[in-house]
Amino acid sequence: MAAVSIKCPNCGGGLQFDPAGQNYECEYCLSRFTQEELEKMAPQPAEAGAEEKDTLPEPEGAKVYICPSCGAQIVTDETTAASFCFYCQNPVILEGRLEGEYHPDYVIPFAIDKEKATEIFLSWLKNKRYVPRDFYGPEQLEKMTGVYFPYWLYSCRIKGSLEGEGTRLRTWRTGNMQYTETQKYDISRQGTMAVDHVTRNALKKADKKLIEGVMPFDTKTMKPFSMGYLSGFFAEKRDMEEHEFAAEVEQEVRNFAADALKGSAEGYSSISVRRQETDIKDPKWEYALLPVWTLTYKERKTGKIYYFACNGQSGKVCGVLPVDSKKLLVLFAEIFLPLLAVLLAAGYFL
Repeated sequence: MAAVSIKCPNCGGGLQFDPAGQNYECEYCLSRFTQEELEKMAPQPAEAGAEEKDTLPEPEGAKVYICPSCGAQIVTDETTAASFCFYCQNPVILEGRLEGEYHPDYVIPFAIDKEKATEIFLSWLKNKRYVPRDFYGPEQLEKMTGVYFPYWLYSCRIKGSLEGEGTRLRTWRTGNMQYTETQKYDISRQGTMAVDHVTRNALKKADKKLIEGVMPFDTKTMKPFSMGYLSGFFAEKRDMEEHEFAAEVEQEVRNFAADALKGSAEGYSSISVRRQETDIKDPKWEYALLPVWTLTYKERKTGKIYYFACNGQSGKVCGVLPVDSKKLLVLFAEIFLPLLAVLLAAGYFL
C-alpha cells in the first residue's frame, strides 16, 4: 500500500494541520501555509507521479504501507486512512483509502488542538473523586488522539399534510354546579421543510455511544475534502453504506415532519389525527470526515475498556469512567464505620 506525506514547500519537512490557526505548520522550519496556498503550490500531474511511493504485498486481514520519509514498513487495519509512522513519527496518509467511492465529500477540520482537548478532559474529571489515577496520569494524557471518523449525512425536502379534529374545553362553576363546554374544530395543516445533514456513524468498529455521544456537529462549517486536513491526525474510512441506515433515517425524518405539523396546531386541549401523509423529495447522502479527540483506558484486572471522547469542533464530551475500588473502600470506611460506631454507642446507652 502506498503512503504519502504532505511536505513543506520550503524545506521538505512534514506538514501538520494546526487547529488553532486553521492552517498548516512545518515542525522543522516553522513555515505556515493556508489550504489555498498549498493548492496553488501543488505539483502538476506529471510531477505528482514522481512522488516517493512503494507497495508491498498485504497480509490477510491487514494492510501494509511504506513510510515515504524513512522507508519503514507499517501495518494497519483495513479502515485506517491516516496515521503516524511508528519509527520517525511523521504523519502519513494512506493513498487509495480515500479515493473513488471512498473519497469524502466534506471534512470539518479540527478546531480544538490536543492541549485544549486535554484541558477539557481534566476539567470534566474535576469533581469525579473515584476515578483511578492511572486514567488521567501523564502517560495516559499522552495517548489523547485526534481522529477523523467517517459519517454519512442525509438531506432531503419533505412535504407533509395533516387533517384532524381539535378539541377545546372550557370549564366554569355557577353555585354548586360545574359546567364544561366542548368545542370541536376541523384542522388542516400542510407544508414543506428542508432537512439538512442527519448524521450517522459509518464505522462498524467505532463505539456507538462514544461516536454518537459527541454529536451534533455544526455542518455549516464543513469544507470540501482535502487530504491535507488529515495531516497530523488519525483518520478512518467508512465500512458501512448508506443503505444500512436508509429506512431508519427516512422514518426519523417522517416522524419529525409529522410532529412539526401537529405542533403547529396550537391552542387545543387535544388533537385527533384522521389523515397524515409525508412525501420525501430529493433525498441525498453525503460522506464526511468529522473530528473527535479520543482517549481509551484498559482496566488492568478486568481488561475492560473505558472511553473518553471530545468533539473536535465544539468541545462537547462524553465518556464511560472506571471506578477505583480502593477509593470506594476509603469512602465506605469514612462514612459507614463512624455511623456504625454512633449506632452501637446509642444502642449501648439505651
